[in-house]
Amino acid sequence: MIAFGCLLLVVLPLMGLAIGGYIGGLHVALWTALAGFVVAGAICGLTAAALMKARRR
Repeated sequence: MIAFGCLLLVVLPLMGLAIGGYIGGLHVALWTALAGFVVAGAICGLTAAALMKARRR
């Protein structure tokens, strides 16, 4: 699960950059890339927290 979260840290910002650039230009591309990074960071943090919680049991 951690590998999935780390992979998303690369994939989601690039997807946001490409889709935002296609839809609305440079400013939209930067905002969507930032949003993709935030979402990926949240997913990575949740998977890390789940791993730590499962490890303690």
